[in-house]
Amino acid sequence: MAMTIVETRAITGGVDTHLDVHVAAALDPVGGVLGVESFLATRAGYAELFEWMRDFGPVTRVGVEGTGAYGAGLARFLRSAGVEVIEVDRPNRQARRAHGKSDPADAVEAARAALSGRARGLAKSADGNAEAMRALLVAKRSTRETRIKALNQIRHLSFTAPDELRERFRSVRSDVLAPHAAALRPRRDGDPVLCATKVSLQTLGRRVLALEVDDTRMDALLAELVIATAPSLLEIYGVGIDTAAILLVTAGDNAERIRSESAWAHLCGVAPVPASSGKVTRYRLNRSGNRQANHALWRIVLTRMSGDARTRVYVARRLHEGRSKPEITRILKRYVAREVYRHLPRG
Repeated sequence: MAMTIVETRAITGGVDTHLDVHVAAALDPVGGVLGVESFLATRAGYAELFEWMRDFGPVTRVGVEGTGAYGAGLARFLRSAGVEVIEVDRPNRQARRAHGKSDPADAVEAARAALSGRARGLAKSADGNAEAMRALLVAKRSTRETRIKALNQIRHLSFTAPDELRERFRSVRSDVLAPHAAALRPRRDGDPVLCATKVSLQTLGRRVLALEVDDTRMDALLAELVIATAPSLLEIYGVGIDTAAILLVTAGDNAERIRSESAWAHLCGVAPVPASSGKVTRYRLNRSGNRQANHALWRIVLTRMSGDARTRVYVARRLHEGRSKPEITRILKRYVAREVYRHLPRG
């Protein structure tokens, strides 16, 4: 009797994510489209999406757009189900202009990017200390911007205040400006302009003081997380708590997804980009990668250029060779990225 062999085909998925609805596509091993369907962006919708894909066969990998935004929840769900989640960039703008834009087409393109290997980067797991740091850094960034804006408003109001108040604030240093404004006591029985200005200054001053309290609390939480995650990172010259947190957030909770030191350099946007032509061999500035991580590396380099003896000797030698300061900074960022990579946590 002849034996019947049932062939199981591996399925590759792709998802175009949105706030309320995700559009999914399923491809066979040779890139044929098996189906396209929409699902709610809820946990129940994630389960329906996954079951829909599994109806076509075992799901090996899924390319997901926006794994750090609208697709974060779906990426976590698929990973918990044992599926390899590939982070997919948005479709090429030139191709989109030529062929138009639609959610089903974007979902199919995401699946093809994952199937072909054009998109190979594993998505962040976003389920540990690095994700907690990311949340705190978002709030800290907002706190810093709001504090600077409020201090500028205090200074501007003091410039345009009635003479009595303007003279009172003329010689106040920036570091005590907020408590000085918060200590004002407006009186309703006097000049209405003076009273309103004092109320505004007092409000802004109290706002700055409250923001500073919040900032101190978040600094303490960040320090605990960084020390628990990668204490050796803080031993690198020029790396503080904030800088370390930015670099760890860039790597993610599953830092093993970064397969090599050169991949880490590309992720941080410090890998030199060839720009040679004819007899000229040169490299240009890399404008891709994670810009916050790039800025963190720049801060480390700037600290070393001003305080580290070895770096200052290196900079002097390179300047003597005819290199410019921006060129030297780019080279040093690449060196620092190599050093940081050795201290990233491994699963």
